[in-house]
Amino acid sequence: MTRILSTLLLTTTFFLLHAQGNQVTNATGPAWVKNIPTDDLIKWRRHIHENAEVSFKEESTSEYVESILKGFNNIKILKPAKTSVVGILKGAKPGKTVAFRADMDALPVQEETGLAFASKNENISHACGHDAHTAMLLATAATLSKMKDQIKGTVYFIFQHAEEQAPGGAKDIIKSGALKDVNAFFGMHVLPNFPAGHIGILPDGAASTMSDEFSLTVIGKGSHGSMPHLGIDPIVIAAEIVNALQTIVSRNVPPGEMAVVTIGKFQAGNAPNVIADKAELGATIRTTSDATRKLVETRIKSLIDNITKGYGATYNLDYKNNYPAVQNDPALNKMAKNSAVSAVGKSNVFDAPMMTASEDFSYYKQIAPEVFLTLGVGNGVANHNPAFNLDEKALQNGVKVQVQIILDYLNQ
Repeated sequence: MTRILSTLLLTTTFFLLHAQGNQVTNATGPAWVKNIPTDDLIKWRRHIHENAEVSFKEESTSEYVESILKGFNNIKILKPAKTSVVGILKGAKPGKTVAFRADMDALPVQEETGLAFASKNENISHACGHDAHTAMLLATAATLSKMKDQIKGTVYFIFQHAEEQAPGGAKDIIKSGALKDVNAFFGMHVLPNFPAGHIGILPDGAASTMSDEFSLTVIGKGSHGSMPHLGIDPIVIAAEIVNALQTIVSRNVPPGEMAVVTIGKFQAGNAPNVIADKAELGATIRTTSDATRKLVETRIKSLIDNITKGYGATYNLDYKNNYPAVQNDPALNKMAKNSAVSAVGKSNVFDAPMMTASEDFSYYKQIAPEVFLTLGVGNGVANHNPAFNLDEKALQNGVKVQVQIILDYLNQ
């Protein structure tokens, strides 16, 4: 998810309310469960984890995925973008077309897990769980490839590049036209601090936030640290901007509306006795409605403009509207919940809170209705943390639910 930065208070609350320990409990399930390649599932995940690649550079990952898909029966392979792969399985009977999507890219983060299969690539790691997403969808494709005679319709397995970096890989695949016949899209994301193997059903409608960002350079006037009257201190100005921006959510956004303004970057100066000539800020903004999105953007721009002018400074601002919110289709979401209960048992399925993260999965709604779910992977640090890890026992339940959703949708 871009950028899955889970709200720990929400996840911890739901964990405490819902968890009965941290064990994966699997329902017996239908006959096809025996076809899930459980050993390969873990092998694939660890290989991808060890060979992590960042957005738009997933060359080895996409080649690996393609090589695995070629080993399955009945799968046609498309390459709609340079580092994306789509597997297509046509059932023995005509019917609708359904797609399940997994993202493949890693983050520019140095891994600190201590795993034996930790990323071999410096400052790149799967700190958001996309390695697990890819491995689960491969296992889903492997399972369904043995069931061609039982499938009514067509299944698209989307292995997408570049979810973590705007404008996102989904746009490239959509633009290619490869998915124009799809009637419904499903996706799943791993989240810590939910019981391993438990399936989270996100709300109908907005299931995630909209994602925007800005980069700001405050341009002042450098001077000697002992002569501040001869300079214009961009650090003081930028600090005031940071504080002022925190009032937007508390004093401008209507109570009850979800919004986040986070300054994640503040860089300035090189020496303690030198007033720098510029300061750089970077921020992420999350909202759930178009009205609030515009309100927050307007207030940010106004505060930056007025504060810098008040100090006699200038600035350069690059403000970007990124991913829209994932919009869960109510009918499909109800079906997905029933599928999850059927696959892993009612005790392993719960109603999850809206994600405060954002996802370029949201773009697939341009083609057809969509639904996004979550998979609990046990106690641990948040996604995007250098020490992020997951309980691999959870992954089999993820595969079960993916397969069941696909079959149920095509049999409606």
